[in-house]
Amino acid sequence: MGRLRNGLKSAAGLLAAAIIATNVLAADDLPAMKVQKVGKDIYIIQGQAGAASSANAGFISNAGAVATGAGLVVFDTLGTPPLGAKMRKLIEEASGEKVQVVVVSHYHADHFYGIQAFADPGVEIIAHPKAEQVFNDANTANRFAQRKQDLFPWVSEETKLTLAGRKAKVGPGQNETFQVGRYHFTLIDGLGAHAPDDLMMRVDELSAVFAGDLFFTGRVPFVGSANPRIWLAALDRMAEKPPKIAIPGHGAVSFDPQKDLDLTRRYLAHLSKSMANAVANMQSFEEAYASIDWSAFKDLPAFGPANRLNAYGAYLHAEQEALKK
Repeated sequence: MGRLRNGLKSAAGLLAAAIIATNVLAADDLPAMKVQKVGKDIYIIQGQAGAASSANAGFISNAGAVATGAGLVVFDTLGTPPLGAKMRKLIEEASGEKVQVVVVSHYHADHFYGIQAFADPGVEIIAHPKAEQVFNDANTANRFAQRKQDLFPWVSEETKLTLAGRKAKVGPGQNETFQVGRYHFTLIDGLGAHAPDDLMMRVDELSAVFAGDLFFTGRVPFVGSANPRIWLAALDRMAEKPPKIAIPGHGAVSFDPQKDLDLTRRYLAHLSKSMANAVANMQSFEEAYASIDWSAFKDLPAFGPANRLNAYGAYLHAEQEALKK
């Protein structure tokens, strides 16, 4: 009997060691990740281009943090718990500070699944007032089921989706400002331009804005089914105090936000006006798309995969608005 017990203990120890080894190997298999310092006390993790997959562990979005002297204020947490854990480790090491606050740009999978790695009792997690509605929506559950298949093992039955514990005090005409350490942070309602729970964060003393998926650097935005007119209004909110640095939800940081904002505004205005005119002239979408002059934007990055989808969404919004008149 003693030998049996010892044998079982030995087997259990080997199994535990195998599990630990597997976990270490999984961590090592994550895509390369590095911390960029893009301004005083501003640390950024930039995701890869492309769609989320098991091969890239869902590492397609950006996230970042601000070192305040009293702890880190984090904006977004990447697209899987292992990515979030790696991000947290790297940013805490680079800054020499621990996470105190996490702000969620919106509850799309590539931006919030990493919260699981930050959800300690002492960490405050803040999201838009409409985040709970999005979190509990069937689309979120369906996307989670899909991610468990497409991003396994990085998203699995062990993944726990986490709802923010505090709602930001924001609205179409209301910002919220709070202080951590040496900096004031202003939370800005994104007006539901990209998602119902869009939230941006300005670091007032550093003239920096974390913009989530409402801003892109030097490229065509993925507007999709969003209303370009509302998106323009959200960009106006972002630029109430013109930033010197803008961190998008995807792609490179902008060190000339005004130039990039102007480009995005021109594109969205062209999109909205062109499709409104097409509807007014009773053109079909195909007729309208073929007749519109896209030459000012066709050479921009992401024009190929994004523009037709953006245009169709704008056309549907123009139809809906025409019916209301």
